[in-house]
Amino acid sequence: MPLQIYNTLSRTKEPFTTLESGKVQFYCCGVTVYDYCHLGHARSYIVWDIVRRYLQWRGYDVTYVQNYTDIDDKILKRAAQTDQDWQVVTQTFIQAYEEDMARLNILAADAYPKATESIPAIVDLIQELETKGVAYAAQGDVYFAVEKFPGYGQLSGRLLDQMEAGASGRVEQPKQAEQKKRHPLDFALWKAVKPGEPSWDSPWGPGRPGWHIECSAMVNQCLGTEIDIHAGGSDLVFPHHENEIAQSEAALTSRLARYWMHNGFVNVGGEKMSKSLGNFTTIRQLLDTPLPILSGQTLNPMALRLFVLQAQYRKPIDFTDDAIAAAQQSWQTLKEGLLFGYDYGAQLQWSDYNDPDFGNPANMRMPDPSVAVQRFQLAMDDDFNSPSGLVVLFELAKDLRKAGNILSHQGETSTTSDQLREQWQTLVCLSQVLGLEAQPDSDADPSGLEGGLSEQAIEALIEERKAARLAKNYAESDRIRDQLKAEGITLIDQAGGVTRWLRE
Repeated sequence: MPLQIYNTLSRTKEPFTTLESGKVQFYCCGVTVYDYCHLGHARSYIVWDIVRRYLQWRGYDVTYVQNYTDIDDKILKRAAQTDQDWQVVTQTFIQAYEEDMARLNILAADAYPKATESIPAIVDLIQELETKGVAYAAQGDVYFAVEKFPGYGQLSGRLLDQMEAGASGRVEQPKQAEQKKRHPLDFALWKAVKPGEPSWDSPWGPGRPGWHIECSAMVNQCLGTEIDIHAGGSDLVFPHHENEIAQSEAALTSRLARYWMHNGFVNVGGEKMSKSLGNFTTIRQLLDTPLPILSGQTLNPMALRLFVLQAQYRKPIDFTDDAIAAAQQSWQTLKEGLLFGYDYGAQLQWSDYNDPDFGNPANMRMPDPSVAVQRFQLAMDDDFNSPSGLVVLFELAKDLRKAGNILSHQGETSTTSDQLREQWQTLVCLSQVLGLEAQPDSDADPSGLEGGLSEQAIEALIEERKAARLAKNYAESDRIRDQLKAEGITLIDQAGGVTRWLRE
């Protein structure tokens, strides 16, 4: 079965075909750089990262472009509030964005065009719209005439007379602007300069671009008149992406994108995350703040990534303490599997154990896919079904963890070294497709308690249990066994008073 992608435009899954064989032109709407990124941004950009990674794994040459909106009312407001130059604000939060994405192991885009660096392309596109009679100037502003574009509403599925301007909460409609417009839904392509604001020259006088036109111009400038995938959050369907389609297709007389993809919202305790509700969390707050649910530990960035991937990307995802704790525990399981080769490769006499590139997935691709690889691909081919893909990863990781425990306590297993090598390299390769990676000591918790008990703590509890049994304090002995069981540790009592343990 070929790769199937849910297309917001057609409201159905469609087989994935590209404009040019083997190549994908992929544009994702980026951030407005006036504040730190939040959990909603984390979900969105993790999702598009795994879409990009999976397409590359399937053999496509992907060109991925993601813009920065670096001039906007919110940016100017933040600059005024902090008494900073607006360009200092944008540069501060561009840098913060890049730091946050790197921590989440999100690949850098091939290009990050900025609105302020795309002014000539924006002006050219507006002039083309004006020439074709679908844009009009009004006292230094320029508006798109939605009634002139018959397909308006095709993406959101709304009828023109049912829509309301600024429905996303992103676009403010001052009374003065309303008086200039011919139709309430006409949207600004160019805004006349206001006192004290930055501006650029244009045929309509000094001003700055509207929000929607930026992306249309940057798509065309970086990728061409038609692309394969255009992506963003569900909140962008209307009006932003609806307006992009209208602008681009009216000006360039070609389809803007073959596939429109949108990720679902993040809810917090069942409510949509928002600043007004006080449930707003930035990425760095979440990763840097010790959490009571994690016994005072901080959340591992890979656990956050895993939390996002455990839900189908189009569905809402609920951020709760229990969900985060489960994600941290799940990451511990997966990490142990990913580190298996580093922990046991020497013992298993793997010939490349000491090579500098040991563990590099680029050197691990198997010419004949295993059953696990086939199952993973079948899952991901179904509209990037990461929850089903993760099932395959966890099966491999748990098998490797069991093998590691047996190797630690018995010295050998019934599984051959070659079989274990194949399982490990399969896990490492497939995990990298989802951006889930671990290196020895790269994220070690000094307490040794991340997501589970350390070996030292386990051995100490076993000794306490042994002492309790010698004292015939069987209630205490049973309590310790149950405590270890709750931590995923199975005890095996053998002859001679020896107790082995296995991590489930």
